[in-house]
Amino acid sequence: MEPVRASSEPLRFGLTPVVPDDRITFLAGWADWIETQCGRPVEFVQRSRYREILDLLLQGRIDLAWICGYPYIRNRSHLGLIAVPRFQGRPLYQSYFIVGADSEIERLHDLEGRLFAWADPDSNSGYLYPRFRLSSDGRDPDRFFRRTFFAWGHPRCVEAVAEGLADGAAVDSYVWETLALSHPTLITQTRVLERSPEFGFPPIVAGPSLSERERQLIRRVLLSQVQDPAGRSLLNELNLDSFGLEAPDLYDDIARMAGRLTEGSGA
Repeated sequence: MEPVRASSEPLRFGLTPVVPDDRITFLAGWADWIETQCGRPVEFVQRSRYREILDLLLQGRIDLAWICGYPYIRNRSHLGLIAVPRFQGRPLYQSYFIVGADSEIERLHDLEGRLFAWADPDSNSGYLYPRFRLSSDGRDPDRFFRRTFFAWGHPRCVEAVAEGLADGAAVDSYVWETLALSHPTLITQTRVLERSPEFGFPPIVAGPSLSERERQLIRRVLLSQVQDPAGRSLLNELNLDSFGLEAPDLYDDIARMAGRLTEGSGA
């Protein structure tokens, strides 16, 4: 495969906490695989907050990133859709409302007056959708819970509920299901209270610093990953089937939710 360009400058790939912090060895292996395919060093850049990765991307300080569909739809005029992971055979995921495994809470409205953990203000599954869900029931998401806090990441939301630091949380279904494989003891301390409709899976996008030629190459590399034995092994570690090519309208449902919440708030 033709290299991106004859340069030792790394391809800077931003990650939010969709990949747990303890996967350093895995990330090194994935970086090596991408570098072998495209002939350019790869450097993963991790941040705990979605906004930090988005700012780096828009400022051209990183080249591409794996982000949530919510910041993507708000900035898609500046971002290029590179590829979308396929999880359990489809480019879709859900928001899971979770509570402690032994909690007496049986339905969403039982969380009223309780302590709740948001994942991140730029997360669809961990912030936008749960607020939309409550608003659709005529509840004010800013008053429904006794107190809320940001855990800054879906794995940390799961930990907060498992450890009794929060009565409930809303988390990315992919993260919860993947933790069920890698950290089963943690997941058995929680249970799913309610599942959302399906949304477009968090995409890999390019920022303004990545040329069209470079975008096409990294897209080909990711789309072909499932066909390479080493690449497929890495996908298995990620609990993903493959990367696919999807149209931007995959995220229109998220855009509609965001618009309705904005209208409802009078903003």
